[in-house]
Amino acid sequence: MQGWNWMLGSLSIAVIGSVHAQSVGAPVPATAVMQPLTDTPGDAARGRAIVADRQRGLCLLCHAAPIPEQRFQGNLAPDLAGAGARWTVAQLRARLVEPAAFNPDSMMPSYTRTTGLHRVGASWAGTPVLAPQQVEDVVAWLATLRD
Repeated sequence: MQGWNWMLGSLSIAVIGSVHAQSVGAPVPATAVMQPLTDTPGDAARGRAIVADRQRGLCLLCHAAPIPEQRFQGNLAPDLAGAGARWTVAQLRARLVEPAAFNPDSMMPSYTRTTGLHRVGASWAGTPVLAPQQVEDVVAWLATLRD
């Protein structure tokens, strides 16, 4: 249980990031159509690996996902199964970039923003949770989840 408490504390500290170069640090309005953050298309296999990796995305701390080899998946947030059927690629990207635009009470961090955040550990200040290409990779994988 102590490990989970550490991970929850780390998640609250890890609410950090930076947005695409044209709007670095700015919150993104929910109505914005999110364009790709990079010129390189996302890679679904890399995205799955990021979601499964408890040191990078921390996704499975709160979400369950169709990654059966990972035990102890979260149940605090929506199940990621079927995410690609529920949301468009642009909507998936926007939810990773600025989740509070969709739910002001969301505990999910902005994976790219680095400004306007609270209680960020000194070693993480100014550093995004995920690089823009990593966000694109996660979006590519989530878009494949149709069931």
